[in-house]
Amino acid sequence: MYNKVEICGVNTANLKVLSESEKMRLLKLTREGDKQAREALVNGNLRLVLSVIQRFTQRGENLDDLFQVGCIGLIKSIDNFDISQNVRFSTYAVPMIIGEIRRYLRDNNSIRISRSMRDTAYKAMQVKERLMNDKQREPTIEEIARELDIPKEEVVLALESIVEPVSLYEPVYSDGGDTIYVMDQVGDHNDDKNWLDEIALKEAIRHLSDREKRILNLRFFKGMTQIEVSAEIGISQAQVSRLEKGALERIKKQI
Repeated sequence: MYNKVEICGVNTANLKVLSESEKMRLLKLTREGDKQAREALVNGNLRLVLSVIQRFTQRGENLDDLFQVGCIGLIKSIDNFDISQNVRFSTYAVPMIIGEIRRYLRDNNSIRISRSMRDTAYKAMQVKERLMNDKQREPTIEEIARELDIPKEEVVLALESIVEPVSLYEPVYSDGGDTIYVMDQVGDHNDDKNWLDEIALKEAIRHLSDREKRILNLRFFKGMTQIEVSAEIGISQAQVSRLEKGALERIKKQI
């Protein structure tokens, strides 16, 4: 599939390549209504479309379909390119072609996302960007939800809905030996724990002090007793108990 020579009846080995000056000449003629010049521009930039769709070959999509969609992006680029600007045509066309292909992949995704959820996701992204500029740090889910005046669970679901799915067979590491794939990193705990609760728990822990985080880490992740923790961080066992209890109560309230 990936070494295919003919795509949509076009022999890719014989695709023309236009010089930049030739592209500009044809673009000017196209602006004057010359249909032959427009067709020559399309044919002379099919190799550009081919180079762009190579970025999407690992998704398992049909190359013929991607090539046709890419050609639509190319035609839009030809029709909308401003010849008065000091910009190479390919610099303008490549993002247009990529955008057209991504729209096609999104709209034909087997996982259908409601329009309202997609709108929420885009609003959340805009709020996130604005808060990052204002606060000079990554905003929390709670801060984004507060700005939008919606539950934080809704923000999480919306943002997750627009993330492109990752193939279980996508390699994540290889040092020349056995390759580790995404599926190798996926655990199966056979429980019914709601993943939203896990996110809420992480958010709650983020609001604890450094000392409280350290105590919980030593107590519940490293299995140390309160006496061992008190010796580790240099406070009394009573203080460890009080800080641990207070931290757990705050986490319970938040989730």
